Order: sequence, then C-alpha cells, then structure tokens
Amino acid sequence: MAESTLKKEKASKVPKTLKGEKVKKSSKKEEAISKLRIKVMAYEYKILDLSVKQIIDTAVRYDAKIVGPIPLPTEIKKWTVNRSPFVYKNAREQFEMRVHRRVIDIINPSPKIMDALINLSLPSGVNIDVKIM
Repeated sequence: MAESTLKKEKASKVPKTLKGEKVKKSSKKEEAISKLRIKVMAYEYKILDLSVKQIIDTAVRYDAKIVGPIPLPTEIKKWTVNRSPFVYKNAREQFEMRVHRRVIDIINPSPKIMDALINLSLPSGVNIDVKIM
C-alpha cells in the first residue's frame, strides 16, 4: 500500500524549470506578415513549369522569401461523344482536358517585387491569379 502512494506522489509532481532559467515573455508585438499568393494555371505542364521558373527567378532577384511552387491536383474534365448520330451507338469517342495548377507564396513582398511581377511577360495559355493575404 505504501508503494502505491509513493508512485502516485511521484507521478503527480509537475516538473519545474531548471535553476537559473528564466521564462522570457515576448514584449514585442508580432509583426503582421503579408503574403502574396500567386496561383498559376495552364493546360500544358511544360509551359506552366517555365512560367513558374520565370516568376521564381524574378522574385529571387529581389531577395524575396519564397514558398513553393506547390503543385495542386490536376483537374481532368472528360467528355464522351457518339461518333455516329443514329445506328452505331457503341462507336464513341472520348475527349479530356487537363488543367495543371501551381501555387507560389512570396512572404513580405516589397514594392519592387510587385512592379517586377506586373511587368513580367509570360507565354499565352498561362492564367495567373494574384492575392494579397
């Protein structure tokens, strides 16, 4: 019986901080982190990867902190069409369209980075969505 009470006392003790260690409270206010989220979409992944590389190179040139590119799931749209309108119902064709997406985050962007990204010329077929968070 005495052993079980000793075990309970040992288990109930909360570990204390080491001697001389002080708990520091942060008196500084946390800075609001702004983030520039760039969503890039295209039908061809090769053109998409070249565009993403161009965006990243531009941001790195101005010493920006970059997260990504993060590949998002490929959206696949499929259609089935009859080859013949009447008799040959079993003869069908299938078509699909793939939309590839990437996300790039630039943390604390400067105005120079914003101007450089606005003036960036990307190939046709690449859609870009930019959000400031």
